[in-house]
Amino acid sequence: MGTNFWIFVFAVAVVFLLAVFTICARFIGLYVQSWMARAGITMGSLIGMWVRKVNPAVIVRAKIMAVQSGLNESYPITTRALEAHYLAGGNVSNVIRALVAAHRAGIDMDWQVAQAIDLAGRDIVDAVRTSVYPKVIDCPDPKKTAGTLDALAADGIQLKARARVTVRTNIQQLIGGATEETIIARVGQGIVQAIGSTHSYKAVLENPDRISQTVLNQGLEAQTAFEIVSIDIADIDVGENTGARLQADQAEADMRVAQARAEQRRAAAAAREQEMVAKTTENRAAVVLSEAEVPFAIAKAFREQKIGLMDYYELKNVQADTSMRTAIAGVGDEVSPMSSKRN
Repeated sequence: MGTNFWIFVFAVAVVFLLAVFTICARFIGLYVQSWMARAGITMGSLIGMWVRKVNPAVIVRAKIMAVQSGLNESYPITTRALEAHYLAGGNVSNVIRALVAAHRAGIDMDWQVAQAIDLAGRDIVDAVRTSVYPKVIDCPDPKKTAGTLDALAADGIQLKARARVTVRTNIQQLIGGATEETIIARVGQGIVQAIGSTHSYKAVLENPDRISQTVLNQGLEAQTAFEIVSIDIADIDVGENTGARLQADQAEADMRVAQARAEQRRAAAAAREQEMVAKTTENRAAVVLSEAEVPFAIAKAFREQKIGLMDYYELKNVQADTSMRTAIAGVGDEVSPMSSKRN
């Protein structure tokens, strides 16, 4: 082999060594940190992370945190597990911090549960913090409404209440468990139901704690991510006398219905009256038509010589006497048209 070949081999070796040195120099700081903290992450693992598009700094810091806190002794967490969680889109640092806090607080939570909670989109650090330090939830939520929980006692008096619910996270039900909105809705429903079952609003004002205990004993935290520690009535005020107002509204509605029915009957009577007036006018018209035929009958009787002149004058006297008696009786308006003409 010639000299040129050995020069080429030497050059390739130098380039390779320089590349290896450059790569190692890039991770030498993280390797030293891992070695001094006894995290057990080798240089090969760091280079492998870089090749797999994993941030080695995040993994090293998380592993050092687990080792230094003694977490790795109770729940051994491998570098591979940290890398897998990182590649799955999880927050490795938050999971380790949550595990450390849970371990220090004596909360039973392992790596599998913690990473599942983190991948589910829940804030695992806040969940552990809430387990250690219970949080207070206002009911109703002041961020969404400035109102109160309005309920009616059995005597019809409206009560306006505001409650404060103290909860802590239930780690075992955090995945798939309902959120704060469900707790607020259930507590509000329980308070309204408890007040509605009370015979008098005075009993609620005298002992609001009885309402709290009634609601608390209903097991409202079922299928939720929280465990209810206590329910406290922060404020309760007396509202309107809704029962009396509803009775007044009902009475007014009944009165309007009665008035409508009376008006219907009056209209029917008025229509019947007009019908009778029309029939009376029709009958009078028939009478007038009949009376109009009387002169023709008299003339016909004269032509046929069935009556004489004396008979005609006697008929006139009878009609005049009838008209006089009718006028004296005060029913002149009812005199027939024939009588009025003759008079």
